[in-house]
Amino acid sequence: MTEAAPPRDDRGSRIAAIQAALAGSLRGADRMVAALHPAEIALLLESLPPRRRLLAWELVEPGTQGDVLVELSEDVRSELLAGMQPDELVAATEGLATDDLADLLVELPEAVMRQVLRSMDQQDRDRLSQVLEFPGDTASGLMNTDTVTVRPDVTLEAVLRYLRMRGELPEPTDRLFVVDRNDHYLGALPVTRLLTADPETLVSAQMDPEVAPIPPELPAHEVANLFESRDLLSAAVVSAEGKLLGRITIDDVVDVVREQAEHVTLAAAGLDDEGDVFSGVRKSARRRALWLGINLVTALFASWVVGLFEATIEQVVALAVLMPVVASMGGIAGTQTVTLIIRGIALGRVQASNARWLFFKELGVGALNGLAWAAVIALTTWVWFGTWDIAAVIFVAIVINLTAAAAAGVLIPLMLKRLQIDPALAGGVILTTVTDVVGFAALLGLGTLFLV
Repeated sequence: MTEAAPPRDDRGSRIAAIQAALAGSLRGADRMVAALHPAEIALLLESLPPRRRLLAWELVEPGTQGDVLVELSEDVRSELLAGMQPDELVAATEGLATDDLADLLVELPEAVMRQVLRSMDQQDRDRLSQVLEFPGDTASGLMNTDTVTVRPDVTLEAVLRYLRMRGELPEPTDRLFVVDRNDHYLGALPVTRLLTADPETLVSAQMDPEVAPIPPELPAHEVANLFESRDLLSAAVVSAEGKLLGRITIDDVVDVVREQAEHVTLAAAGLDDEGDVFSGVRKSARRRALWLGINLVTALFASWVVGLFEATIEQVVALAVLMPVVASMGGIAGTQTVTLIIRGIALGRVQASNARWLFFKELGVGALNGLAWAAVIALTTWVWFGTWDIAAVIFVAIVINLTAAAAAGVLIPLMLKRLQIDPALAGGVILTTVTDVVGFAALLGLGTLFLV
């Protein structure tokens, strides 16, 4: 039975105690680190500045280092790997599951990689090569080749005897996979049926042939969607020829979901997977500089549009006061739409077949909200400046900008997806440019036509 995880508050207090010990006399820090789960040690390491991180890493037992490394973010893992000796790296890979070893192996120096492969038997090398055959962000990259298979023509009693002889099951195991003599996938045998059904019945009578396998090339995010929609704990990965390659378990899918959530959060701020919050100043500045530069270009373009109406602003100063209102309303409306569309794309719900319907739906939402809030802002403008002319101009400008924001919120992610550019990373910058330019052009253009 898997040991229950400690409450979050207790875990946080223990990590805080270790951090305090690392900052002081180090007394008892080694025992406290040894008492942590590998995932908790990874959290501790990611919570420390570089110097204390290296100090804490020295306290991690060699037999645990491999499990800790696979739990770390890419940046922190690369930093620690760079400081390890070849024999330490080889020792860290011993005992790792095939999928975890595959993730770690690609980051090792070539000489160390060869040494690790030489230390493995032929069967393990063949299993590893299967996992490495496909990119890491696919079902094959997530799968583990340590599976338990049974034949359909044996009794459940025979399966139970086989499992007792085997001595243990891979964690977590909720089903066994049924294959023929050529390892072709036939279905799955739930462990609950194995334990509760008549021991004299055949596996073929108790297995579920309708449990659909997962193709090895399926993208990782789609694997996560399948696990969520089907409430899976594990699933078989089967080649196009029908041969069982391995299995994916829920713990690997949770990692994918967490990485997706982190990516969306960082991308919203224009950050592309900045895995180490304690990375150096130069490294962090270099990563963030690109999108700051792109944002500067788009801001200058919006300023250029405003500059075209300089004479209008000089004569009707109220328009300059109202410009932020138009830009802000358009930005918020566009962000709401673009967030929904990006989420729909990530979950596989937004496709080319329904994009047209979504476009007109969001256009209607933008227009309706535009009319409602434009009326509120126009009334506020009339009370503020005492003139219906300016109120009418901002009314029309708000309607135009919110409608344009809704249209852009749908079209921009779809366009970026077609161009194979991450919508979460680039969509916000483009959307802000569109809403600023359209909003300023509408307000100042209408002001030029009707107020000057």
